[in-house]
Amino acid sequence: MKLKLALLGFGVVGQGLVEHLIQHGEKAKEEVGFHPVVVAISDFKKGSLYDPEGLDLELLLHTLETTGSLEDYPQSKGLIRDLDAIATIIESNADVVVEATYTNVKTGEPAITHCKTAFQHKKSVVMTNKGPIALALKELESLAKENNVFLGYEGTVMSGTPSLRLPKTTLIGNKITKISGILNGTTNYMITQMEKGFSYESALKEAQEKGYAEADPTSDVEGYDAMYKVVILANAVMGKDITVEQVEREGLNTLTREAILASKEKQSCWKMLGTVEERENGVVHASVKPVEIPLTHPLASIGGATNAITYSCNMSGDITLTGAGAGKRETGYALFIDLIYCHLHVQSQSNTTMIN
Repeated sequence: MKLKLALLGFGVVGQGLVEHLIQHGEKAKEEVGFHPVVVAISDFKKGSLYDPEGLDLELLLHTLETTGSLEDYPQSKGLIRDLDAIATIIESNADVVVEATYTNVKTGEPAITHCKTAFQHKKSVVMTNKGPIALALKELESLAKENNVFLGYEGTVMSGTPSLRLPKTTLIGNKITKISGILNGTTNYMITQMEKGFSYESALKEAQEKGYAEADPTSDVEGYDAMYKVVILANAVMGKDITVEQVEREGLNTLTREAILASKEKQSCWKMLGTVEERENGVVHASVKPVEIPLTHPLASIGGATNAITYSCNMSGDITLTGAGAGKRETGYALFIDLIYCHLHVQSQSNTTMIN
């Protein structure tokens, strides 16, 4: 059964997904019957295309690599150009909207509006945008359920590392009382360098030179990126209902090189941790800040730009997951696996309809 896709945004993430569809789509089709067809792309910089019969993915990437614009994609019978994102959602024959636009994390827009529009038109959504899930998860899940469609957002916390799907599936039955993680690769890389004697400023400069940190590193070093991820973990995994305003936040700049060097003598180390914990009185506490942990802690050995997360479970004990938290291939895979689960959702609904 074909699953028709409309991609909103065709930057690094969208291109990463298309590369996976080209390289690994056939294997997924053989294993689970997943047969995706990209029918539309809408990108406010690169242009927009819609072909109800499907676009040529290899030609798409070649055109973009050669000219930098989708406007140079060859014209064919039935090909429509210049639909904006909303028109693409409403007017295309897509079953699933892949939301990969540039979105304001503080407002969740335009992604929240794109999601609501898709649900109203009985279309599923998969995304990697943190903002909408941190700010409006309950509302979006309710709308998706009401319209009997799928909402996937695995890539919002640790990219292609299954930080959301693992606890919801493999750890099912456990009560997870605490989640603590290295949720930002930039700050973890900087701490690793500061342990070697680098100053905060020189560690930041090197992180920027290597492409780990943006020219404006505020979101990473002041904990905003991890803050949104903590809210998602609390609400999506632990079933809580906290907001970003409830997260205690301290930036990496509050951690001195002297404190880092002194920790070595105490057989401990510092990590920038995002944590959510349900305490004995039922109160939920969430934070993002530098934390000193013993070298025996499972997160102590995680260096460089790697992410890691520990789930404290009442039956299985502490379970730690380590992997990449960003990257074209990894984030594209997060969308790819969400689409497979969307396909399985659609398949299960079809089977239920046939049984009824």
